[in-house]
Amino acid sequence: MTIAQAAEYVGVTPLTLRNWDKAGKLKAVRNPLNGYRMYDKEELDKFLSQLQTGEQNG
Repeated sequence: MTIAQAAEYVGVTPLTLRNWDKAGKLKAVRNPLNGYRMYDKEELDKFLSQLQTGEQNG
């Protein structure tokens, strides 16, 4: 999903997702054609679960 879709899904702004990507907390996959950040729903769910249980470092 796109960064806008992922941000809406997680409930944060696209800038927050970009910051998490830069900090290494949530890695985006880059689209090989245009370089845009793309997010996998399963990875977002896993990340949210980690945030809720306090397992995420940093």
